[in-house]
This record gives sequence, C-alpha cells and structure tokens, in this order.
Amino acid sequence: MSLLRAWLWPRRRLGPDALRALLEDVLAIVEIVFVDEPTHRAAVGALLASPRRGPSLVDLVSFELMRERGIRAAFAFDQDFRRAGFDTVP
Repeated sequence: MSLLRAWLWPRRRLGPDALRALLEDVLAIVEIVFVDEPTHRAAVGALLASPRRGPSLVDLVSFELMRERGIRAAFAFDQDFRRAGFDTVP
C-alpha cells in the first residue's frame, strides 16, 4: 500500500486521531521503501503499455517493488494484484 493511500483514508474517514494512531502505532513497525528512479520508470513504462483501465501507477510501482524483493503476497481488496500474478490476502 502506498503511504499516500495509507494516510488519506483514515484522515478523511476517521479523523486526525485515527491518522495519528496509524502513524505512531502501525507505520512504526513496517518498513517504508522509497521508490527509486529505475523502479518508477519501469512502473511508468508498464502504465503506458497497459490497457486504458489497467492498474494504477501506485499499484504498478507496488508490483515492481514486490518483484524486486521477491514478495509473493499482498494485502489487497482489488483484483489487480491477483491479475499481476500475486497472491492476495484476504
């Protein structure tokens, strides 16, 4: 999940206390990976080559990072990760 998505959802839907809890409690125990230029370029290339209604750039960046790191499963509710060959939870 991108940090942008992780930050926007609780702030918009649940308010600043939920955002604070996310930042202090949840994100403190996960690894944050900043996207480098080659990964970004690969994702943009995939975006330009994908169908009009294909995965978002955020998802394509996630796919690139997951492949680079050998990650096979994602916590995702949409089918884009499964269509890209990853296992999904739930």
